[in-house]
Order: sequence, then C-alpha cells, then structure tokens
Amino acid sequence: MEIGGRMLWPLLSGLGRRKGTRGWAFSSWQPCRPLAGLLSATELVSHWTAVFEKRGIPEAQASISEPEASTSDPVPDPLAATVRPEAEWLSIAKGLVEWVLEEVAQSSCAAGAQGGPLILEVGCGSGAISLSLLSQLPQSRVIAVDKGEAAICLTQENAQRLRLLDRIQIIPLDVTLEGSWAHLLPWGPMDLIVSNPPYVFHQDMEQLAPEIRSYEDPVALDGGKEGMDIITHILALAPWLLKDSGSIFLEVDPRHPELVGSWLQSRSDLSLDLVAVRQDFCGRPRFLHIQRSGPQHGCPVEARPGPQPARVPG
Repeated sequence: MEIGGRMLWPLLSGLGRRKGTRGWAFSSWQPCRPLAGLLSATELVSHWTAVFEKRGIPEAQASISEPEASTSDPVPDPLAATVRPEAEWLSIAKGLVEWVLEEVAQSSCAAGAQGGPLILEVGCGSGAISLSLLSQLPQSRVIAVDKGEAAICLTQENAQRLRLLDRIQIIPLDVTLEGSWAHLLPWGPMDLIVSNPPYVFHQDMEQLAPEIRSYEDPVALDGGKEGMDIITHILALAPWLLKDSGSIFLEVDPRHPELVGSWLQSRSDLSLDLVAVRQDFCGRPRFLHIQRSGPQHGCPVEARPGPQPARVPG
C-alpha cells in the first residue's frame, strides 16, 4: 500500500472545525526549537521542510507547503507563532494516521471478510482521523463516537462532504460512563481502536498557549492528574470490543509511554500489551500501539446493551 502523504495533509487540514471541537489533541506543546529571526513565510516553510525531512516525514516539501507560501514578505511575529503549532499539530495527526495505515497494510485485518478493517475511533472531534482512514482504506468501515454534540454534527458534515457517509456510523457516546461499551457490542468486534484523547496533565493546562486556552473546550484537553483519565477508560473498554490480536493506536503525551506501560502491567486481566512506541517528527514518544493478547472478553451478565442497531454498511 502506498501511503499518500500529499493526499493526507490537505484532508486533515481541510476538515472544518468549530470552536471547542478539536480534530486532534493539544498537549503542553513546545516547538522543536525557537524560530527567532525567521520572519518570512518562505523562511518558515524552508525551516519546517528541513525539520520534516530530518524526521523522515514523507514528501516534506509538499506537506509543509499546503497552502503554498511563495512570498518573501515579512510575516508578523504573532502570525509566525500561530503557524508553528498548527503545522506541528497537523503533522502529529498525520503521523498517527500513517502509522495505522502501515500496520493495516502489514496485518491480516486488511483482508478480512468485509475486505477491510472495522475501526472504532473514540473522540472523533471533526472526524479528521476517521475520514482520513476511510479515504485511504476503501474497504474499511468506521464507528466514530464522541460525547460532544458539536463534534458529532461536524463529523457528520465532513463525512457527507467527502461522500463517506455510507461507511461511517457516528454515535454520541461518553466512554467514561459505566457500561458505555455495551452500546458498541452490537456493531461487532473491532479490528482497531484509534483515539486522540484528552491527554494534557491537569497541572499543565495553565501552561497552554493563550490561543489554545481561549479557543478550545478544556474538557477536550484536560486528561486529569496524569493525563490518563480517558486513556485508561479506552484501555478498560478495549477487551470487550476488540477481536483477538486487535490493536489500539493512541496519541499521547511524551510522558505517557512509561505510565501506560506500568498501568497495563498492573491490569494483566485486560490482556493488553504495549507492543510499540513511535516518535513524532520532533523525536518525542507520541504514539502507542497496544495489542490484545488474549481471547475476547464475554459480555458480563449485568450488561444490558439495549436495542441492537443495524450493522454498518460494508
């Protein structure tokens, strides 16, 4: 499978966002290095192209120059400060999608009974990750869940605009509620779970850039004391939903690989193993691949999934 970096970038960056509806997670982000003295759009593009090439991001020039910046006119400092984090966040989202695509291409789930994997995205935001995967995996199907009404509506709009509604089921769901996983059982066991959850350490919330604090809903960013609140809910949910050897792909804070690994060791009953950690283009451990190593858990006797919805088209 050829992974189209030139295709993924405009898709990720072109999906609409509303205030407080995030397409990717924001962390207590710091740039790779200061860009003091880079005052033109051309210089900014040249800098980030070099960074991307150093970190092995495919088609670096095409990635950073969407939209094109061909002018040498000075860029005001406030604009430069805005361009830097936006470029990095988009690249992080792209990095997560590309890793999932690589793993699908190498795994048996790429040739399942339906011709492609069934993917659950937890916290779909604008739908950027789900819709990027659907566009690159023509036989795949996605269940996208989010507790926010705005996120559900925006993902629906973006799926309709991209003509992908026939392969995505968008469900309002709060995975932190007890028994929430039961509502997903009728859709069938999943090949993959993908999520870009709120993972900012609570103590780091005040250190976020002012434009993030004023624009984003804190609930979509704050991951609790160690940034793990939603992550642990997803991991606890996974054994009930994943197929045998199914995988979870998460975007996390660079401090989380060690924390998640320790947490999984303390919860051997979940039969989940942290099998790989991947760095972002700044060399920080940012993505986790977790795999289920035991048989799928049965449905607890107290679970009451309720009426079963129709299957996802496929």
